[in-house]
Order: sequence, then structure tokens, then C-alpha cells
Amino acid sequence: MIALDTSIVTIALPQVRDGLGLSTGGLAWIQNSYMLAFGGLLLLGGRAGDVFGRRRTFTAGVALFTLASLIGGFATSGWFLLAARAAQGAAAAFAAPSAMALIATSFEGRARVRALSVFSAVSGAGAAIGMIVGGALTEAGSWRWVFFVNVPVGAVLALLAPRVLAETGRRPGRFDIAGALASTAGMTALVYGLIRVGTDGWRDDRGLAAFGAAAVLLALFVWVERRARQPIMPLWLLTGRDRAPSYLSLLLVVAAMFGAFFFLTQYLQQVLGYGPLRAGAAFLPMVGLQFAAVRIVPRVLPRLGARVLIIGGAVLIGAGLLWLSRLTAGDGYAGGVLVPFMLMGAGAGMTILPLNVTILASVGPEHSGAAAGVAQAMLWSGASLGSAVMVTAAGSAGTAPDLLRGLEAAFLTGAAFVAAALLVALLVLRVERT
Repeated sequence: MIALDTSIVTIALPQVRDGLGLSTGGLAWIQNSYMLAFGGLLLLGGRAGDVFGRRRTFTAGVALFTLASLIGGFATSGWFLLAARAAQGAAAAFAAPSAMALIATSFEGRARVRALSVFSAVSGAGAAIGMIVGGALTEAGSWRWVFFVNVPVGAVLALLAPRVLAETGRRPGRFDIAGALASTAGMTALVYGLIRVGTDGWRDDRGLAAFGAAAVLLALFVWVERRARQPIMPLWLLTGRDRAPSYLSLLLVVAAMFGAFFFLTQYLQQVLGYGPLRAGAAFLPMVGLQFAAVRIVPRVLPRLGARVLIIGGAVLIGAGLLWLSRLTAGDGYAGGVLVPFMLMGAGAGMTILPLNVTILASVGPEHSGAAAGVAQAMLWSGASLGSAVMVTAAGSAGTAPDLLRGLEAAFLTGAAFVAAALLVALLVLRVERT
């Protein structure tokens, strides 16, 4: 539900603009307000699960997300909808790390790997599924249903969670307020800067100022965490030849994937002339292969090891992006994007699960919430980073000819992200076979 909401609204944006009379700039902030609140509060949300109990934090986050979705569906003005989207993002920042940490603490051994494989597949395929669901709901009904669809799902989750999930131990003590403020402000500034340069280019003054503020605030965050008795994020989480390379690889792979989603959606609709529903359905081969990995990867992970799968998955994703860099208007779906979709789906399924397993296996249960929060921060910061950098590389993409001219640069940039992740896995990453 959380991953789906990063993209389900995108398909409905033209209808939202017509229904609420929003400008182009206001329309962009419907998505940006969600990403800002989500990215800015992820570290705080991960730590809150450790301190207050992960089931409690998860349930509260889901309940708030459901309420914000209901309010968003009834929005009568742009500001009304922006506030609801920001509330959704804040709620997601508390629910997502606790969900991942609950899996890590509720299962052991191969059962944990299987559970994390489902989690990784759902997280990775959520954006593509969102486009399919968003297109169907928008064409069949109204843009308001892209918000209302969360309400029954969230209500069931909030009601069942206290009955079927065991509460984790709380870690009583002082809450790191200074660290929470510095991390939230720093992550918000970073995501805001990425959003600005993604829409206005790398010469945008506000975007550059946001990057400067993010650098200062995150440096302050590190200084605070080094002195805090109970830090919101223990700095040792960013060390080690298993955990640190996994975080970096996750950021780079997700940056390439989400940037590719943006341009593939544009290609399908602007160049091939697909409608919202058909464009969303075009992603099904990639989604299907990601879910197929749920059955296969957990079985081979103990034998091959995480590093081999991460390297193999990165090679497949990179091959798909290099293929896409040669797209032309005459390629069509079968000849142009079907095989890359399959390569990227299989590659993501091979890569994301071993990275999540490596991260969570390297920490004790008492730190799994913080570790999951950092993993989610890397994932969604990577999504913003990839879109910003690849849009800048592509240049102007207002019309179909402009889009085609920029595709090669955009997808080659995505391939460079994956190549960097591959080098990290080859040269730095070291993971125990167990």
C-alpha cells in the first residue's frame, strides 16, 4: 500500500488537475509533498519502532495513513489534497520501517528469508502495480478512488495487527530529540533539493540551497549522534563490509529503477499512444518476474550466497537499461521494451531481497527498527535521486521527439548507477554464506 501510493496518484494527475483546477506547479507538489514527508521522517519512524514497540508504531502508522487517504479522497481544494498527501507520507515513514523490522523479528532462518522475499517483491513492484491500479481506477471511476482504495485495506490492517502480530520489546530511555530534529530536517532538505533539480535542473537556486542546508544539517546530525547516549541512529549502522555496501547498492539500484519507470511511462503514453490503463498493464511482465523471484531466490540464496545474487541481478538490470538506451519510435512494445522489462524484473527480484537480508542479518533484534529505517531511507532517497539525475541528463522532454532524444542519455545514466552498484558488490561487499 505504501509503495503503491508513490505512483498510483501519478496516473491520475491530469484528472486531479481538471477536478481541482491546479496549476502545473501545484500538481507536481501532490507527489512531492508525499515524498518529502516520507523521506524526511523515515529515520525517526524507524527509531520510534525500537523505542515504543514496532507493532504499536506500525498500527498507528497504518491507521493515520488510512485516515489521510480518506481525507484526500474528499479533498475540495489543492491545499486540502496537499495536506492529506503530506499526512500520508508521514504515516508511511512510521509504518514502513516497523513492517520490515517486524518481519525480521517474527521469523528466523529460512522462514525469515521467505518472508523478506515477499516484502522485497511487494516493495519493488509497488510502483509498477500502482500505475496499473491507478489507470484502472481513473478510467473506471474518478481520481478520488486512487485514495479511497487504501481505506478498506488500511482498516483491515489496523484491526488485525493487534490480534495477529506479537509486540516487540520496548527500549525505555530518553528519546534523541536533537537527533530526530536534525535527521528530519536534513532528510527533508535533501529530498526537497532532489525534487527541485529534477523539475528545474541543477542550476536551480532553491535546489542548490536545499543541498547546502542538507549538508549542514546532516553533518550536525552526525555530530549529535556521536555524543548521544541513546542515538536515534547508531552510526555503526553505516559501517561494516556487509551492511554499508548493501545500503549503497540499494540506493544505486533503486535510483536506476525508479528513474527508468518515469521515462518508460512517458514513452508508452507519448510515443506509443497508450492510455493510462494500457500503460500500467505494460509493466506486468516486470512485476510478474519480480514475484516469480519470491519462489526461487529464497531457495538458492543459502547455496549461492547474497553476493552472487546481487552481482547477477545488477548485470541483468544494467543489460535492460542499455537495451532501453537504443529505443526508437518504431520499436513498439514487443521489440523495444518487453525484453528490458523482463530483464529488469528478474534483476530486481535477484537483488533487492539479498540486500535486505544482508542488512537485517547484520544487526541484533534491538536495532532492527533503526536498520530498517536506514534501508527505507536509502530506498526512497534513491528513488528521488534517480529521477532527478536522469531527468537532468535527458534534458527537455516536453514532446515525443524531445523525449526520444533524451532517452539514450537517461537510460545510460541509469546504467551507470547500476554499474556503480556492481563495482561496490564486486570490490567491497563481503557477506557470510550463512
